[in-house]
Amino acid sequence: MTDKIFLMRYLSLMLRVGTDLLSAVNILLSDFEKPAVREFLIDIRSNLTRGQSFYQAFAARPKVWSLVTVNLIKAAEVSGNLQSTLEDLTVQLEKDAELRRRIKSAFIYPIILLIASVAIFLFLSLFALPKIAKVFGDTGIQPPAFSRVVFAVGLFAADHAVAIVGTILVVSIGGIFFFTKTLVGQRMIGRFFERAPIVRRVVSDLAVQRFASTYSSLLKAGLPIVETTRITAEVVGSEQFRVALMRIADEGLSRGLTVGEAFRKEAVFPRVVSNLVAISEKAGHMEEVLRTVADFYASKVDDSIKTLVAFLEPMLLLGMGGLVALIAMSIIIPIYQLTTTF
Repeated sequence: MTDKIFLMRYLSLMLRVGTDLLSAVNILLSDFEKPAVREFLIDIRSNLTRGQSFYQAFAARPKVWSLVTVNLIKAAEVSGNLQSTLEDLTVQLEKDAELRRRIKSAFIYPIILLIASVAIFLFLSLFALPKIAKVFGDTGIQPPAFSRVVFAVGLFAADHAVAIVGTILVVSIGGIFFFTKTLVGQRMIGRFFERAPIVRRVVSDLAVQRFASTYSSLLKAGLPIVETTRITAEVVGSEQFRVALMRIADEGLSRGLTVGEAFRKEAVFPRVVSNLVAISEKAGHMEEVLRTVADFYASKVDDSIKTLVAFLEPMLLLGMGGLVALIAMSIIIPIYQLTTTF
C-alpha cells in the first residue's frame, strides 16, 4: 500500500510541474529497487513507448490494482484529467490505508487473547492433564464423572498429540485459504458476518463507506451512472450491497428510474443515505455529498469496531477463564478426595 501511495503521489506531482508521463516513469525507475515495482514501471514505459494507454498496465494486474483504480485512470486519460485523478487516488489510498490500520490495531488485543486461550488449552491438554490423570490412575481412586471426562480428553490428546496438532494446522491453513482465496468461501464468510450480531453492523457501515467513497470518485471521473453503479457493486465488499447495487443498475437506472428512486427501492441502504442520494441528485452535488457520507461512515466504522472489540474482549476472557476453571476443578476435587481418604 505504501508503494502505491508513493507512486500515485509522485506521478501526480510530476504531471503538475509539467513533466511528461514517460519522463516521470523513467525517473521513478532510477529510484525504486523493489523488483515488483520496477517490473510494473517497465511495463508502463513499454506501453507508453508503443503508443498504448497508461491504464493498460494497471488493468494487467487485477490482483494489485482494483477495478475502481483502473477505470478512474482510464476515464482520466480520456478526459485529460490524469493529474487531478492521480491526486484524488493518492488521497483515497491514504484514507483506505488509515482505515485498515485502525481496524487491524483494534483487533490486535482480541487476537492475542484468542492465541493465549488456544495455547493454554493445548498446554493443559497435552502436558498437565495426562500427568495428573496418571497419578490418579496409579492410586486407584475413582474421581468424579466430569473429572474422568476431562482426564480422558487429556490422555487422548497426549496419545495423539502429533495428529491433533497436525489436524489443527491443516484445518486452519485450509480454512484460511478457502475463506480468503475462493469465491464460495468469501461469500460464505460474508453471509456469516452479515447475519452475526454486532459484526453485521460493522460490515454494513464498512460497505456504505466503500460505496460512498467509490461512487463519488467514479462520478467525479465522469463515468456513466450505470457503469459507475456496476463497478461499485463489484468492490463494495458485501454480498447484500453488491446484489442491491446490481439491481439498481439493471432494474432501476437502465429502465429510466432516477438515482434517488432506484436507491429508495433497496432497503439494505440506510434511509438517510438513500435520501441524501436523492436530494443531492436533484441539487447536482451528488459527488460532494457522497464524499461527506464516506468520511462520516469511516468514523462510524471506527466506532462500530470499538464496540465489537469491547464485546469480544470480555467474552474471550470469560472463555479462557472458564476453560482454566473447568480443568482446575477437575483436578482440585479428586485431590480433595485423595487427601480425605488418607
